[in-house]
Amino acid sequence: MRRNNRGGCSTVNEPFCATFRPQTRRPPMVELTWEGKYDEKGRRTAPLRLQLPFQTVETVNESAQERQMALDLFSAGRPAEWRNRLIWGDKKYVLPALLDEFAGQVDLIYIDPPFDTGADFSFQVRIEDERFVKEASIIEQKAYRDTWGRGLDSYMQWFYEAALLLYDLLSETGSIYVHLDWHVIHYAKVVLDGVFGEDGFRNEITWKRSSIATNVKTQWRNSHDTLLFYTKTNQAVFNVQYGEYSESSKKHFSQEDERGVFQPVPLLGSGKTASGETGQVWRGIDPNKLGKDGMHWLKKPSVLDELDRDGRIYWPSRGGLPRLKYYLSEAKGPYVSDFWDDIYVINPMAKEALGYPTQKPEALLERIIRASSNEGDLVLDCFCGSGTTAAVAEKLNRRWIACDLGRFAIHITRKRLLSIENVKPFVVQNLGKYERQAWQAAEFGGPEQAAEVVAQYRRFILELYHARPITGYNWLHGLKQGRMVHVGAVDAPISPGDVQQIALEFRKATGSGKDAPSVSAVDVLGWDFAFELNEVAKQQAAQANIAMRFLRIPREVLEKKAVEQGDIKFFELAALSVEVGQKGRAVNLKLTDFVIPPDDVPADVQSAITHWAQWIDYWAVDWDNQGDTFHNMWQTYRTRKDKSLSLRAGHKYEAAPAGGEYTIMVKVIDILGNDTTKTLKVKVT
Repeated sequence: MRRNNRGGCSTVNEPFCATFRPQTRRPPMVELTWEGKYDEKGRRTAPLRLQLPFQTVETVNESAQERQMALDLFSAGRPAEWRNRLIWGDKKYVLPALLDEFAGQVDLIYIDPPFDTGADFSFQVRIEDERFVKEASIIEQKAYRDTWGRGLDSYMQWFYEAALLLYDLLSETGSIYVHLDWHVIHYAKVVLDGVFGEDGFRNEITWKRSSIATNVKTQWRNSHDTLLFYTKTNQAVFNVQYGEYSESSKKHFSQEDERGVFQPVPLLGSGKTASGETGQVWRGIDPNKLGKDGMHWLKKPSVLDELDRDGRIYWPSRGGLPRLKYYLSEAKGPYVSDFWDDIYVINPMAKEALGYPTQKPEALLERIIRASSNEGDLVLDCFCGSGTTAAVAEKLNRRWIACDLGRFAIHITRKRLLSIENVKPFVVQNLGKYERQAWQAAEFGGPEQAAEVVAQYRRFILELYHARPITGYNWLHGLKQGRMVHVGAVDAPISPGDVQQIALEFRKATGSGKDAPSVSAVDVLGWDFAFELNEVAKQQAAQANIAMRFLRIPREVLEKKAVEQGDIKFFELAALSVEVGQKGRAVNLKLTDFVIPPDDVPADVQSAITHWAQWIDYWAVDWDNQGDTFHNMWQTYRTRKDKSLSLRAGHKYEAAPAGGEYTIMVKVIDILGNDTTKTLKVKVT
């Protein structure tokens, strides 16, 4: 690469290059730069640091006693007991939101970000004997497109901003491992050197992940990934790890006694000592007279006496120097180096295999977590994928936070964690309405123009829904194919009261004119919906002779690139039917039907379904919902090994007072990753 006389790139059109920029800490140096790193005034751009509050949408595996204890602590203004966190959301918003509570508190970060391969990842779901490939959801496609859809500059800016936030989250004794491959590893190292400092770099670890021969006719076989290991300070936790001896190494353990096989190792080291016990004569052997320049004992004579009494010193039968018996059974193994060829990729038939395309082996994360954290430390993975980091951290008694942009990744991780025996309670969180409020203000204006902001927001949603805006109404905002359209607010769920107002206004809208509906139907678009709205509100609307559909506004609406590329799809809510049986304090539930609107499902999937229960991948019950968070107190789900799914659940209200009424909430997650809830009332007798 050539320099021009201004210290920049050789051409003004070169989008990504190294330039020479003066640094404040030392003389001018080579710097990696890219479009977006500096603003129009030459100042470095900073990542978004909007600290939005998390919403807990589900608690998992928490007992009623633990739940009450948490409520008591909250009421008393005291911090609640720690709960591990599974967070669904974009790192752009999630990482800044974590800073308020966890800045300088995370002990270990492992990230396995997109590798900039341009690959289209998919996830296979089996339906009985049929298999279909679920393409990455729109949100997942958006994440990958944002990362490299606009070229390497976009990737580097995104990576740089993430690295800055992760640095702020790390504790003074913390470490970070960044897992990449050949596509961007060289760029990533330069960025990390800039964020953590060159002194923060510890290792470039090579993981030999594959022996599959590809492209071998034109180049050397590519068979490894790279992990960049950095620490925030020199006080970082590091526990030495040991590997397994190779068969050739085991052959050195050629001697054997009643304790087992051993290898004789030296008790003497080169160089004599001017004074001290290790230079003394022991058993008639003067170390100062041995070797070219004298030698010394590696242990004190008193220790040597003790070892000899214990039979741990090897005396050659034909003379020679004594040696220490190094037993194979007591050997820790060789030090693990920065070349890892003893951890294999996951066999598709392995017990831990989940069918997730980027799943990493638990052995890989176990080595990292054991080396760079201690029990009770906090581990973060903000690209959790199939949940390997969270699962291993759980098994090794570490606290953890796992985040991902993909709804499917969150669902797979939840199931994986539940499969761990005695898994500790954890929460599922997102940023919900707070993220949408911030987006609306940034996109359409602040509170001083409240009415115009809402009007622009509605027009924007209607355009994405391919509906025409109309005026003159409060509850009806658009028209599509003869159907009226209502657009819900960003920060409030669609409620039964909203539906009543929509129905009342619809009656006034009937008639003639360009803004009048041609059919008695309304599409209600919302971000969230009140419980039971789908069935109850449809019945109310039907009584008024209105065909009403409820469609969820997708989160992708918040992403400009998704909007630009037309990747916005509105999905109609599914319908769940549950039968309740009760005898005294015992309550039994039975799922009796589950309907997914056909427009949301590919034809080949529809044809593979022979029974409605095949749609359901997982369902859970909160036996005492109190109108706040869904408390997952019972669950069942399909696994790769066992595709069966019980449609029944039972519970006994042991300590319930007679006549007590309880709200039961049932949550279903279908094979496409979408969730549906239903509430039921029971009275204990």
